[in-house]
Amino acid sequence: MPRLAGTRSKRTALLIHDPVIDVSLMRSGRIRWTLLEELYMKPMRRFACIFLGLTAGAMAADYPNKPMRIVVAYTPAGTTDILARTIGQKFTEAWGQPVIIDNRPGANGNIGTEYAAKAAPDGYTLLMTTAAPHGINPNLYRKLGFDAVRDFAGISLVAIVPNVLVVNNALPVKNVKELIAYAKTNPGKLTFGSPGIGSSGHMSMELFKAMTGTDLVHITYKGDAGVLTDLMGGQIQVALSNLPAYMPQVKAGKIRALAVSTARRSPAAPEIPTIAEAGLTGYETVAWFGLVAPARTPKVILDKVSVETARILKLPDVNARLSDLGAEPVGSTPQQFDSHIKSEIVKWAKVIKDAKVELQ
Repeated sequence: MPRLAGTRSKRTALLIHDPVIDVSLMRSGRIRWTLLEELYMKPMRRFACIFLGLTAGAMAADYPNKPMRIVVAYTPAGTTDILARTIGQKFTEAWGQPVIIDNRPGANGNIGTEYAAKAAPDGYTLLMTTAAPHGINPNLYRKLGFDAVRDFAGISLVAIVPNVLVVNNALPVKNVKELIAYAKTNPGKLTFGSPGIGSSGHMSMELFKAMTGTDLVHITYKGDAGVLTDLMGGQIQVALSNLPAYMPQVKAGKIRALAVSTARRSPAAPEIPTIAEAGLTGYETVAWFGLVAPARTPKVILDKVSVETARILKLPDVNARLSDLGAEPVGSTPQQFDSHIKSEIVKWAKVIKDAKVELQ
């Protein structure tokens, strides 16, 4: 190694050509750490950044190169399932890779959501989530097998959906005011179904009960398919759940729609009034659906899927499909969806507290 001579400032400015630095010289102050950083560490960091940038670009260009999976934490034929299949089909058309829809229902979405949280963060397992596991459940369940914020990375808010208040055709009510009056006359005799404890359908009805002072008995199912079957069969009398899953049966005349839960009427069913305009001023709830991935999924993959999802949601045939179902396409950045999830957790905490919903 060249001899270090001269003043300290000169020694600091000395260019070291020997790749081996004696640690004892650094400890004695004869070679400063700042010099070592200038000569060795900063170039290494720059190289690392360039390498990672090239690697990320190659990863995005190559993704996906094998089949993908979208986990749906609910039964087939429900809104979440329909949206996942619609988006998944378009992924296949765009990228040439099969997309498997993996239904894992139970515990109001907790089973499928926990499964997705533990999947490899490589972009090949996504979750079509809802307001339940990523908004309501963190406030409703004492113990969950996942953290809605820490264990996931947002991709895109896909759609928002009104809930629709529907009744069995045999129930002698034609509008919201008549339902409230009937429920007050028959406390504890009416039953309402939901696709799970803490689901949007459950919480929307709990808010309805709290605002009207009525007493309806909650019957829980593993998804909207079971609710629909028993509602049409008369085993339950009322439901207040996602409009897309119920509209086909409403149009077929097999159940009766009284109102939608949003502040304005749904473009898919403009003839159906809102709950607020039908007599319950101030009432409003909305269901939402979005794509997330396991935490630590590379950002370049999250961004690629997010951009493709936004493109898909603008396609005329997808817009027509969602409109028929009563869903409004959204599309967002991963960062926007992460912020949305956090705000939903705060919002539903207040609803659960105000409605005095028992923790599970």
